[in-house]
Amino acid sequence: MSNKVSFFNLSIYKILSKEQSFLDQARIRLLYYGFFLIFVALGTLYLSVYFQNQKMLAYTALFLMASVVVLFKYLTWRPDWRGAAHALLIVGTLVNASLVYVSMQTVNIITVQVIIIVIAFSYYMLGQQWGLIYSLLNMVPVLVFMIIEYHSGYVIGIKPNKIDQSTIIISLFANFILLIFIHSHFYTAFLKNIRHLKDSSKEQARLYNKMETAIEKAEKSAQAKSEFLSTMSHEIRTPLNAVIGMSNLLMMSGPRPDQRENLEVLKFSANNLLAIVNDVLDFSKIESGKVVFENIRFNLIELMNNICGGQMLKAEEKGLLFKLDVDSSLKNKVLFGDPTRITQIIFNLVSNAIKFTPQGNIWVRVTCVEDRHNTVTVNFSVRDTGIGIEKENLKNIFEPFTQESLATTREYGGTGLGLAIVKRLLELQDLQITVNSMIGHGSEFSFHMEFPVSTEVLPEVVAVPETKQPAESPLACLRVLIAEDNMVNVMLMKKLLSKWSINPTIAENGERAVEFMQYGNFDIILMDLQMPVMNGFDASKEIRKMADPKKSGVPIIALTASALFDIKEQVYEAGMNDYVSKPFKPDDLLEKLNNYALKKVI
Repeated sequence: MSNKVSFFNLSIYKILSKEQSFLDQARIRLLYYGFFLIFVALGTLYLSVYFQNQKMLAYTALFLMASVVVLFKYLTWRPDWRGAAHALLIVGTLVNASLVYVSMQTVNIITVQVIIIVIAFSYYMLGQQWGLIYSLLNMVPVLVFMIIEYHSGYVIGIKPNKIDQSTIIISLFANFILLIFIHSHFYTAFLKNIRHLKDSSKEQARLYNKMETAIEKAEKSAQAKSEFLSTMSHEIRTPLNAVIGMSNLLMMSGPRPDQRENLEVLKFSANNLLAIVNDVLDFSKIESGKVVFENIRFNLIELMNNICGGQMLKAEEKGLLFKLDVDSSLKNKVLFGDPTRITQIIFNLVSNAIKFTPQGNIWVRVTCVEDRHNTVTVNFSVRDTGIGIEKENLKNIFEPFTQESLATTREYGGTGLGLAIVKRLLELQDLQITVNSMIGHGSEFSFHMEFPVSTEVLPEVVAVPETKQPAESPLACLRVLIAEDNMVNVMLMKKLLSKWSINPTIAENGERAVEFMQYGNFDIILMDLQMPVMNGFDASKEIRKMADPKKSGVPIIALTASALFDIKEQVYEAGMNDYVSKPFKPDDLLEKLNNYALKKVI
């Protein structure tokens, strides 16, 4: 509806708009054209009663004509159809009462017609509530008048006007025209509205079907993305597993100093490639909202030393001074939290600090801001003397696949995911990261994190000389079945397990693993998940169905390079006991094997 309509406007098109519903437009048209009909009818009645010298009726007709003109002007200037309708009904109600009680002092067919018109008009224009109110306001006075006249007669000091047959005919004709106009107009409007609703319903159904198709496509796309990530992860991690695993084996074999240096470079490069793969997979997992935060016990000082230990070597190789400062009040505290996610956050921040600092210093500070006995608030800060960040680029650096500038990407490399992962991980915990930076002087990233404190007190760590594992270790008698189709991984696993005096049995697929279990006895199964003939999930389910409880209850550890976000859930649903992601650290696998070996002894 136009907000600026001239006072001199007489056009209906300027007071109609597309924002109005079909019924509202019909109401405006009814008033607009109805005023013309009423004015013409009142003009004809005025001439009829004027020539009959019926002054009260003539004045009433003139008053009504003036009211119609004023309301018409109001409608075309301020298109308030509700206000105009209320005003017209109020005038009509008052005039109807004055005709019955004063001017004519009787109830005739014209009065009944006017009441019918008022009832129809009020319900169509203003709805049920106002329609009922105006109906009662018109009917009750007439009924009261009829009761009074029936019981005692109605007499006042004013002589009633008498109208002839011609006036009655004109009034009846005008009223019929108005009734026909009101009903036909709204009938047409209702039909249009019903057609519009039907068309809208069809359009909504079409859009709903389109939306369902789009959702189905999106779900298929998400599934395809997930499967693609899983496949690519498996294809990339499998050779990486072999490279890193063989590097570990060679380093465990007592190489010469020059060989160890070459092996460390090989392992460092492989770990860098693995870090890039993990960044992409971690970011995909975070964006999908499937990150679950653990709440386990850990010591923050020990965790920070582990995180920064390797980073110190990288900094020293680059000629940088690396300083880790952890608040001594946290020394013997056991905290609850997710050390894996803290490691990701600090590792990414420190890696960036080392990468973008050509010379100077790296400071990592962990400060206890508030100690409330059962909780502590810790501030983590990573500061460097690197290249710094332009003020206008501070927000952009947290966007995925984004660095400060194209020149920075070309000079320093990287995926641009490190800070995006940091920010998303903090936001998922309702935390914010603060950045202070100056070009040429360096940057500082800091954030606060609150941890519940365990009542457990860490014992003092006493250094003990390292002893070689006895020949008859608990693992020596462990019967291990490995289900693995990749020959490189088989060779790696056999060499690794031989270091722990384990001689494993190899099954090249899940079906062979089930056969080995049927005809042999094993203490533990290392099960690859993606294998030909029968995958690890199906093989585990078949083993769990075996009648012999010793065989059906054998511990199964899943080994996989898959990146599916719900892989752990699938592993446990298939009946497996544990999960190790490739490429794994030998110590992690050794710890799990020792745990199951101890359970077997017990």
